[in-house]
Amino acid sequence: MRQPDDVMAVPAPDCPHCPRLVDLRREVASRHPEYHAAPVPAFGPANAELLIVGLAPGMHGANATGRPFTGDYAGVLLYRTLHDFGFADRPHSRHRDDGLTLLDCRITNAVKCLPPGNQPTGGEVSACNPFLAAELRAPRLLLALGGVAHRAVIRALGLRQKDWSFGHAAEHWLPDDRLLLDSYHCSRYNTHTRRLTEPMFRAVFARARAVLDS
Repeated sequence: MRQPDDVMAVPAPDCPHCPRLVDLRREVASRHPEYHAAPVPAFGPANAELLIVGLAPGMHGANATGRPFTGDYAGVLLYRTLHDFGFADRPHSRHRDDGLTLLDCRITNAVKCLPPGNQPTGGEVSACNPFLAAELRAPRLLLALGGVAHRAVIRALGLRQKDWSFGHAAEHWLPDDRLLLDSYHCSRYNTHTRRLTEPMFRAVFARARAVLDS
């Protein structure tokens, strides 16, 4: 199995590519010196067969802890589901050094730095896309959480957006015979409005488990 290029997949801590995100990083670091407040690297084994792609670090979640989906509401459902389907050795991700291990699963984001209002611009997604492209080389199953992540994956793979439409529980067999699964993002808004229910989310991971076990 191919390995991701770890140098290319991880932005430098002082990555200068997105001025708006750089300014926010500095502002957050001044107000919360204990926060990570830097690009958040992927979490999980580099040769994992499942890669989960989220949107971006949350202000008081990954931006604070330095681990994707750790410390915020979205991570509660995600890590519990990962554990239930054998992708994590425990159901909770509390902080970066809590000993949690992902099993044949890796988590990253389309944008590595905290964006204002959790809404990166198209240019910021594009600037981070080469890092995502490097991470996509190894896994044989991709899971995009939300439309932005889906479109970032399609772009990183060099495919045409109009040929690969996002939809919850959609399955896309890619030209290289890998599978891209889609899910609504497990954000507080989506789960509180019932756009995404826990059974809907679990069904996507059940499919991922079945594909990897087949």
